[in-house]
Amino acid sequence: MSHIPNTSNSLWRDLQVDTFPALSEDRQADVTVIGAGITGITTAYLLTKQGYNVILLEAGKIMEGTTGYTTAKITSQHGLIYAHLLKTIGEKKSKLYYQANQEALTLIDEIRTDNGIDCDFSYQDAYVYGETSQSKREIEEEAKAYERLGIDGGLIKETPLPFPVASAVKINDQAQFHPYLRFLVHDLIKRNTPIFENTRAVDVEKDRQPKVTTQEGYSVTSDHVVMATHFPFKDLENLYFARLHVERSYSIAVEPAKKIPEEMYLSADQPKRSLRYTVNDLGEPLLLVGGNGHTSGQVEDTLVHYRNLRSFAHHHFTVEEISYRWSAQDLSTMDMVPYIGPITEKQSNIYVATGFAKWGMTNGTIAARLISDLINQKDNPYTDLFSPSRFHLKQDMKNLTKENADVAKEFVKGKLNRQNKKLEELDHDEGAVVHHNGKRAGAYKDSAGNLSLVDTACTHMGCELSWNTAERSWDCPCHGSRFTTGGKVIEGPATKPLKKLSE
Repeated sequence: MSHIPNTSNSLWRDLQVDTFPALSEDRQADVTVIGAGITGITTAYLLTKQGYNVILLEAGKIMEGTTGYTTAKITSQHGLIYAHLLKTIGEKKSKLYYQANQEALTLIDEIRTDNGIDCDFSYQDAYVYGETSQSKREIEEEAKAYERLGIDGGLIKETPLPFPVASAVKINDQAQFHPYLRFLVHDLIKRNTPIFENTRAVDVEKDRQPKVTTQEGYSVTSDHVVMATHFPFKDLENLYFARLHVERSYSIAVEPAKKIPEEMYLSADQPKRSLRYTVNDLGEPLLLVGGNGHTSGQVEDTLVHYRNLRSFAHHHFTVEEISYRWSAQDLSTMDMVPYIGPITEKQSNIYVATGFAKWGMTNGTIAARLISDLINQKDNPYTDLFSPSRFHLKQDMKNLTKENADVAKEFVKGKLNRQNKKLEELDHDEGAVVHHNGKRAGAYKDSAGNLSLVDTACTHMGCELSWNTAERSWDCPCHGSRFTTGGKVIEGPATKPLKKLSE
């Protein structure tokens, strides 16, 4: 059976564009957009076309965040979500959720058509399939929700998959593509939009003209701030860290011997399996296999998830080679509907976009349109649906209690966990929690034998970090912050690096 590539390598990494400088002086703009993923870049694109002076800040490199590790499905079919939404937010808002994601699909198609972008865009039907009697019942309930909401699709008996299924539900004419953000970045460059990489924003001061301060002490003052940073790094008393669930999931791109169905698929059963067709640079077919999600930071041997995906692909499609592997971090809200809009009811010129679950291509795109409309004081039908200040007492309180009980458990477990591995026991290219000078520490020995030692207390709220074997990072099991082996922040909500320790 094919081997697993040694390092994470996203299929979309060739989307990287020119290197941009870090912010090195104080600046002013009409709008500051923080985060250069699907939401941030699309927001900047829409606003600059309308004549706004926009500055785009990115903590790392463009396309190195969640958008760079996507499966790039453009679909309103987000698992078996519509039967759930009917029960939690009602028929009117459930229909709006579907319409919003369909509008996002249309907007993506318009952008790529208007700009003549060659991005392997194709319309494909999307399926959720089940292999058990329980998922069959759930799929039948979802099909009833489709009918009630007027969704273009429904229950089907058979799929083109090379294995039998108990049932499946389909939405017609969804899409997939090779994410086109580098083309939008080139458009921003043509419009003289300042883009700054390696510029981590660490604070936003609320005011009539909010000021964004970076880790290096520089600032951007503007009329509006858009926080498209995946996890909001500035909470402004809206408790986002307590209202978001953080999950990590995995993907591989494989070259199968069997013919790949061209449609997009997602399993209803656990562990989740996501399937879609694409091609490599040579035009040869690739199958993207994703799934095996878990709460971020709560699994150490993350390589097992790649092995499970490989076994699935080999069993059903006779895999010849694994070309790429990567993982992504996704945030879900309490009611499974994203938070898009003013960060608080009282702070209408600072916007947040988060909680897209695994559906950032559509949710992130509609977020850009909604925020653009809010900045232009233009009515948008989805304002109330996505409002970050909404609170559904019955459903949200139940999920809030469960989520934060899990955080408390992980916090206590981390403090009590006593690791006894010694530094000298570390192999090359291995990380582990060790005891160092009588305290818990995170150690990593690189392939040359050089040692990095860090304090494993997360700089967000003090939870003890876990070692992530596959990605070689320190991950927080409470709120999903991630750090490099040397302690630099990879993903928030943490903004400060880990404390380095000496040998």
